[in-house]
Amino acid sequence: MEASQEQQGDNVTRDPEAEDAADQGELFAPDERDQLERRWNDVQARFVDEPRGSGEEANTLVDELMQRLVSSFSEERARLEAQWDRGDEVTTEDLRVALQRYRSFFGRLLEVRLEQ
Repeated sequence: MEASQEQQGDNVTRDPEAEDAADQGELFAPDERDQLERRWNDVQARFVDEPRGSGEEANTLVDELMQRLVSSFSEERARLEAQWDRGDEVTTEDLRVALQRYRSFFGRLLEVRLEQ
C-alpha cells in the first residue's frame, strides 16, 4: 500500500489531494499525474538511443498505470461494500462521488482511439 494510505480496520484513509482529484472527476491527483507524464516523456525521449529499452519501459509504465486504476476502483468498491456489510448507511454523496469516478473513467475509455 502506498505511503499516502493507511489501513485502519475496514476503513482506508486516503490522501486529501487524491480525494480532491476524485471529487473533481479526475483519476489521479495533480502531482501523481505530473509524475506519470514526466516518466512518459522520459520514455519517449529515450526511444532514439534505446528503442527496445524505451518500449520495455513504456510497457512497464502502462502496466503500472493500469494497476493503479484497478487498485483505486477496487478500494472504492471495497470501502462501499464494507459499509454495506456492517449495516452502515452509505450516503448519497459517497455514491455520487463513486459514480462520477466510474463515469469519468468509462467515458475516457470510450474515447481512446488506437493509432495505426
